[in-house]
Amino acid sequence: MFSFMSQRACSRCRQLERRVAELEAQLRELTARLGTNASNSSLPPSANPPDAPKPVVKTPSGKKPGGQPGHPGHHRVRLPPERLAAVVHYRPEHCDRCQTPLPSDAGPNDPPPTWHQVAELPPQLATVVEHQGHARTCPCCAAVTWAQIPHALRAHAFGTRLTATVAYLSGSPHISKRGIEELVETLFGVPIGLGTVCNLEQEVSAALAKPHAEAQEAVAAAPVKNVDETGWKQAGRTTWLWAAATATVACFVIYPGRGAAGLAALLGATVRGIVGSDRWSAYHQLAVERRQLCWAHLKRDFQKCVDRGEPSKAFGEAGLAAVALVFDAWHRFRGGGLDRAGLRKEIWRWRKELRAWLELECDCADAKTAAFCRNLLKVEPALWTFVEQAGVEPTNNHIERLLRSGVLWRKNAFGCASARGCRFVERILTVVQTQRLQKQPVLEYLERAVQALRHGKSAPKLLLGV
Repeated sequence: MFSFMSQRACSRCRQLERRVAELEAQLRELTARLGTNASNSSLPPSANPPDAPKPVVKTPSGKKPGGQPGHPGHHRVRLPPERLAAVVHYRPEHCDRCQTPLPSDAGPNDPPPTWHQVAELPPQLATVVEHQGHARTCPCCAAVTWAQIPHALRAHAFGTRLTATVAYLSGSPHISKRGIEELVETLFGVPIGLGTVCNLEQEVSAALAKPHAEAQEAVAAAPVKNVDETGWKQAGRTTWLWAAATATVACFVIYPGRGAAGLAALLGATVRGIVGSDRWSAYHQLAVERRQLCWAHLKRDFQKCVDRGEPSKAFGEAGLAAVALVFDAWHRFRGGGLDRAGLRKEIWRWRKELRAWLELECDCADAKTAAFCRNLLKVEPALWTFVEQAGVEPTNNHIERLLRSGVLWRKNAFGCASARGCRFVERILTVVQTQRLQKQPVLEYLERAVQALRHGKSAPKLLLGV
């Protein structure tokens, strides 16, 4: 009897110990979630909880606010003569010294005039032209003959520039359709309906189909590109906005999935070149030699290890130290203070130390840290591609900055109601961001694309020098 009771007590103790261990693990997990912020996760700084540490802590320099000595000034740009509506001349009539009358025309020794330009909006920004088809009654047979308004004019109620402007307002500052309706009526003095806004967007979307394909092919064929994805909505269903970019061209594609098929929809079935990305599983199909993992993401992961406390805190601190050394060497290399051989020499030593830490922590008592180390070791060569390959950067910041435009659009519009709306989003984001990367005027390109569509011609080339 005593033995049976002892066995029951021991069994109960083991059950309670397991339960305590489960609850402790659950407590650590919930505590870690409470500590989630922009420094240790993909949470944006704007969504940080009130008690979160500041993303960037700057030490006061003691300098006065504003531009510092030696900082290049930013002066008012003088617009060229063709941009001026009028030039008003102010000529001196008498000499300030002796009051002698002065000639009206400039002499060979006179200096050039000073200038000051004033920009102003006209009372009505949009001009409206009414086309009238008149009728005449024949004096002989009394038949009435009408002059027909040309079909090309009757096909559109809005000109190419206004059409391009509506699409630009939607695709760049991401103004809502009701906001565009109000802006066009208030600022331009032109009544417009919500349905018309949608129709104009679709016309521009059709005009940008070929430029979008041009950008997609250029990105897919590029030797180096950065790739990222974010959530999107189509008629309430979750889809994904995929984006890829080089230094001069960007491309966006909306696809139902976030897996390998989404990457293929963006870059083709066979991905060419080197891809910079985060560590999302969709990129695991790529050989590690053709990948560059983002060190900014890695920094957040190491910070997460620190925030979880022991037994992963020391490892996280070592990882943050490695990140700081890598970024320091990269900034010196990019600034010209370190050549490629010097970068390779410095990075190699830190690479061996980091790999040794990862191998050691594969047996960490913290299960998440151990799993993180094992997974990172599988793709460890992809951390260092930037050391050897020109044009590769250690972070994925380039595409994340470009993708931010789509994120803001999603927050404002909650996605699209149809596939046609998704195609407009893909195409307008692609053109706007590519034109900006190439430092070209966006609105002028959109207008030329709409003009080409209305005249049955091909859209202008999107990429310079191609």
